[in-house]
Amino acid sequence: MTEHHDALETRSPDAREADLFGRLPAVLVAAMQAPAYAQRLAGIDPAAITDRNALSTLPVLRKADMPALQKQALPFGGFVPVSPGGFGRLFTSPGPIFEPEGTGADPWGAARGLFAAGFRRGDIVLNTFGYHLTPGGFIMDSGARALGCAVIPAGPGNTEQQMEVIAAYRPTTYAGTPDFLKILVEAADSRCVDISCIKRAVVSGAAFPPSLQAWVRERGIDAYQLYATADVGIIAYETSAREGLVLNENLIVEIVRPGTGDPVEQGEVGEIVVTNLDPHHPQIRLAVGDLTAIMPGLSACGRTNARIKGWMGRADQTAKIKGMFVRPEQIAEIARRHSEIHKLRLVVGRAAEADTMTLKAEIYAEPAGLLDAMSSTLQQITKLKGVVEILPLGALPNDGKVIADERPIG
Repeated sequence: MTEHHDALETRSPDAREADLFGRLPAVLVAAMQAPAYAQRLAGIDPAAITDRNALSTLPVLRKADMPALQKQALPFGGFVPVSPGGFGRLFTSPGPIFEPEGTGADPWGAARGLFAAGFRRGDIVLNTFGYHLTPGGFIMDSGARALGCAVIPAGPGNTEQQMEVIAAYRPTTYAGTPDFLKILVEAADSRCVDISCIKRAVVSGAAFPPSLQAWVRERGIDAYQLYATADVGIIAYETSAREGLVLNENLIVEIVRPGTGDPVEQGEVGEIVVTNLDPHHPQIRLAVGDLTAIMPGLSACGRTNARIKGWMGRADQTAKIKGMFVRPEQIAEIARRHSEIHKLRLVVGRAAEADTMTLKAEIYAEPAGLLDAMSSTLQQITKLKGVVEILPLGALPNDGKVIADERPIG
């Protein structure tokens, strides 16, 4: 079996970086033809954005803000320089967020991830992702057909008809959520239907814990994880090395401290920010709202792109405390005002039937008056009083949390 989809996957990291950032200025020029990007990027020189340091100076566009932004200028909020009629398909995802599909053979970049999972020309794919209004089904469908696979557009649910389709077409591969794969296997067992034809799977859209991975493996199915979003497509994919998820080609991925656009050090957990290189649907520093961390070194599978640890939680940690919303951006602003701070975490608790706040701070040095100054800044920014606790470097967990809500539920 051929190990790699194409030569892009095994080029040197330096060559990849030079290629991506060599193409980025032209994409920025295209983005600025859209009115919303023209406003957000006003005053920047696209020709000067040729490395990660320069890219990090551009504003972050948060996916969580897109529903409101798009309502102001339907359908795409003024962030797309091409009219809706210039795309292949038009979707809507919960939010709602409106997303266009490109016109190429594999517009969502799915073929690479499917190939890494062992999908090959002539395979028959049972695609159980939804085809109705949301792009999930078409993301996998277009990638599989680009590889030369035949696709059964099954969609989710309706297990009885799924059994009939499997018996008739004998699909060799599965695409869908891990939960629905388990439902199908259990349904086949209860109905005495042979689905041993399914040898490989790609799963996405839900947690795939080690216990479920083992359960699927015991049933003779080799399953691989894909990390995807409805707006970007496939961001990263699992390979035979089974060590993290390799980043997709043609994307620039940054990991930033939640609530900011500031890149974190390698290995530190932060929010995923993606810049694509599609001039028809550019996404410039789109913060997708998920947490992960970059893994050190390269994959044993031979692919040379960076790897992420996979999904590690949500970056939106906004908490309502004493009737006031406190956001990660506010905690980041506290850090900006005190150069002695390395890392912050606001811990929200409950005592004597009242909400409590403790700002835990890793610091480089503690000059006289720092504790009082930080307490004052905390109250000024959040409009709430809280306790400040000074910690040594490395004391806070590396889990990406800026606000940890530890109040009991119920």
